[in-house]
Amino acid sequence: MHKFAGTNIRLVFNFQIMPDTAQEYDIVMESCRDIFLKKMQDYGTAWRILRPSSLTDQIFIKANRIRSIEEKGVSKVNEGVVPEFIGIVNYSIMGLIQLELGRGEDKAEDQDAITALYDHYFRQAKALMLDKNHDYGEAWREMRISSYTDLILMKIMRTKQIEDHQGNTLISEGIDANYNDMINYAVFALIRLTVENQTNS
Repeated sequence: MHKFAGTNIRLVFNFQIMPDTAQEYDIVMESCRDIFLKKMQDYGTAWRILRPSSLTDQIFIKANRIRSIEEKGVSKVNEGVVPEFIGIVNYSIMGLIQLELGRGEDKAEDQDAITALYDHYFRQAKALMLDKNHDYGEAWREMRISSYTDLILMKIMRTKQIEDHQGNTLISEGIDANYNDMINYAVFALIRLTVENQTNS
């Protein structure tokens, strides 16, 4: 068991000494999924009323807080950046679900279908990551964690621009591609934060 300093979220991250990206991704994915399901048990699917643009703004708030903590080096609220990266993952998947289903109502009978869509989009993001990882040779492991934050913020700005254009683009990828990238940058950050925490323990 591993508890991140400065958070009240207890996660089970047990990475091997030799990195196995697919396995590490699955460990992070299971922890994010567990939090998503527990919040759905507490709050239902009230977020189904939100438009994707509102979810994009929620992701912006979380990414902006992460950058603020990174730049100031301290947080006045007793939570570090880990819960925020988890929130980025889960809000991005919610965004993908909303793009597919549109706005809806909070119905208890829909929770199994929502869970299935959550799993589908997380697996889709992982498949995209593995394809890119093959081509780029795990260059993400050499990046600064703050760079993931900046890249997420850039993806948010792109997504907001596309949303303001009613989803139309000329040559660029759509909103769904940006959500997928934000999921993967946040997962990379969670892997790196865990590895560095274990190394320094």
